[in-house]
Amino acid sequence: MLKPYLFVDDTSQKGRGVFTHERIPANTVIEIAPVIVMQKTDREHLDKTLLHDYIFEWGKEKDKCAMALGLIPIYNHSYKSNCEYFMDYEDSSIMVKTVRVIENGEELTINYNGDWNDGKKVWFDVK
Repeated sequence: MLKPYLFVDDTSQKGRGVFTHERIPANTVIEIAPVIVMQKTDREHLDKTLLHDYIFEWGKEKDKCAMALGLIPIYNHSYKSNCEYFMDYEDSSIMVKTVRVIENGEELTINYNGDWNDGKKVWFDVK
C-alpha cells in the first residue's frame, strides 16, 4: 500500500527523497511495504556493498536482516522526523506513518534509529 500523493524528487543536500503532493494529516499510514528477509550471515556480504545503508536488523531477536522494498529506502533521515516506521515481523513488512501534519511539497523523513525523535547519532554522523 502506497499513497498516490507520494513522489520521489531530488533534495538540495541528501540526494533523492520522498515528498508529498498533498497535505497529510498526523497519524496517517502512508506506506506499507514488503521486505526481503535474509539470514544475519548474509549481512556480512551486504555490508561490503552500497546496500549496507539500506538493510534493517530484523526479527524480535534481531537475528536476521531485511531489505525493504517500496519507497522505504528513499526516505531520508532526520533526528526530528515527521514520520515513523514500524516493523511487522509476522507479515514481513514495514509501515510508515506520519507523526504530525505534513504540508504539500514537504519532504517526508524517518529517524533511522527507529524512534521518530531519537537523537542518538546514526552511523553516517559518527566520526
